[in-house]
Amino acid sequence: MELLIVLGRVFSSAAANVFQKQFTHKGLHSLFIVMLSYLVLACISLPLLILVEYNAIDHSFWINILLAALLDMAGTLFLVLSLSKTDLSVFGPLNAYKVVISMILALIFLGEVPSFQGLSGVIIILLGSFLLFPPATTASANRLSQLFMQRGVQYRFLSILLFSIGTLPLKNAVLSGGALATTVYWCLFGLPLSIGLYYWFGGKRWQMDWQAAREHRSHFLWLGGFIFLMQYTTMLIFSQLLVAYSLALFQLSMVLQVFLGYRIFHEKHIIRRLAACVVMIAGCLMVLTT
Repeated sequence: MELLIVLGRVFSSAAANVFQKQFTHKGLHSLFIVMLSYLVLACISLPLLILVEYNAIDHSFWINILLAALLDMAGTLFLVLSLSKTDLSVFGPLNAYKVVISMILALIFLGEVPSFQGLSGVIIILLGSFLLFPPATTASANRLSQLFMQRGVQYRFLSILLFSIGTLPLKNAVLSGGALATTVYWCLFGLPLSIGLYYWFGGKRWQMDWQAAREHRSHFLWLGGFIFLMQYTTMLIFSQLLVAYSLALFQLSMVLQVFLGYRIFHEKHIIRRLAACVVMIAGCLMVLTT
């Protein structure tokens, strides 16, 4: 059952990323994509409110879920911005840096010094990054700096950072309120936040974005459904304390994303990027098993 939950999370995450990237190709504003996603999520969540066991929820739940919803909504925005500027087959393998950022955060806030094996895993992840792009055309060019200087990659790192910070209040919310309540209120609290951001930064595009979105209403329903499934399976994993186990298996999603980038968006260098996945997964496993 645990493996099925993790695989469901891997598949739904990759499928959601495909839809998000397709919408950015259609010229929709990133904030509009996020807002409409949360609108679908809210429609899914509202009927589920009757299933929430409010007697089991303590006061700390509301603070944690509000903070997590804020961080994750911002993380989702940068995720969509990243997909608008980066190949899916590059975006996917960058997920390996989640364990690197988590290690850095643990060092800064918890004083956890990484072991030699953990540091070796980070170095392997960095080496795998070299394979995400074709060989440099000039001897002086640095492929790693080429990677990190891309705006889409920078957005991806920002999204990973926000999601990583948001994991702590999110897990606390699951432990104090349960997987279903956390998922439902994560969706509901994210909607007004996303509406406010879109109104403030992209409201002038409303008619243009809405007109374009009307032609793809069913696709937005699929996107919302996949995000809900991804979030709920993540909450189930947190509630069953399978975090280390799941983080290792989550890395399999990068292989799926490289394949989907090649198959759907006709992205190039698939062999190099699959090789990068293998190297970076090995580095992740070294970090996670320390």
